[in-house]
Amino acid sequence: MQPAAIRNPRPTHKKQASRSFMLQNRNKLAMNTAVQTLLQRDSLFLVIELRALWVSIALQMLAAMAYLRWLISPRDKTGRSARRLLFTATLILSLIILCRTVQAGRPPYQTLYESLLWFSWSALLAYLVVERSFESIHAAGFPVAVIAAAACLYAVLGRDPALEPLPPALQSQWFLWHVIIAFISYAVFVVAFAVELAHVSLVGLLPYRILKRYRMESEAAARFHRSAHRLVLFGFPLLTFGIVTGAAWAEQAWGRYWSWDPKETWSLITWTVYALYLHAMTMGRWRGGRASALNILGFVCMVMTFLGVNWISRLLGIPSLHAY
Repeated sequence: MQPAAIRNPRPTHKKQASRSFMLQNRNKLAMNTAVQTLLQRDSLFLVIELRALWVSIALQMLAAMAYLRWLISPRDKTGRSARRLLFTATLILSLIILCRTVQAGRPPYQTLYESLLWFSWSALLAYLVVERSFESIHAAGFPVAVIAAAACLYAVLGRDPALEPLPPALQSQWFLWHVIIAFISYAVFVVAFAVELAHVSLVGLLPYRILKRYRMESEAAARFHRSAHRLVLFGFPLLTFGIVTGAAWAEQAWGRYWSWDPKETWSLITWTVYALYLHAMTMGRWRGGRASALNILGFVCMVMTFLGVNWISRLLGIPSLHAY
């Protein structure tokens, strides 16, 4: 006579199958709950981030209007108000970038949305640091505030703010240093361009008696203009090191240092234009309008390297490893 379990094994198998089914359902439910929690947390974070970003953009635009008012009617009170608005906007942008870094667990410049915020923040910070040396001259604030606000607007209206994991090609220390150093140089070049533009616009167009209202007498105007040269002197080695670290990162990610990619080519063009500017500043005949034109052209090339290459590559269908 056989034991009952051997005579009728089906109930045991049914119980085991039922337990396994319940366990799988429980795991799926727990996983779905965890995913939903993460999605809700990310959604809430993005909602708060975007609202804070709009506040920062509004303050940047108000600062731009205040700086424009200073250009129309140069008063110290207007200049100080513009500076306070820009400082508050930069502080909010700093908190946004810090929170995003903590939330993502990585540096916040993987996507173009993040890069635009980083670019805007670094340009604002560089200007606020440099403006202290201008004393009562706030002429360069308007271009900087407009450029920073435009970058943030492009990010919030034209790019996806979603947090994404870092792809393998970007998981490199060379990439980290490449981006940090390159964006510091970009920020310095933005301020140098703003100073150059303000100097050309005011000193080149207004008579001396009106320049006094802007605190830009001959010596003060020359000191203000020299700051553009010093900024490029500071930013040029950083751009050079940014290109070198970018080549090291490319070798690590794709197995070659240089591939004449459109962004690489434009970064070399930018480097060449700023090298020509620095060389022009050592030559007496080129120190005036020609050197100023090269400084402004360098900024245009920098914008092409940062953003223009992406648009042209997509428009013309040119393959690029750096298009994003």
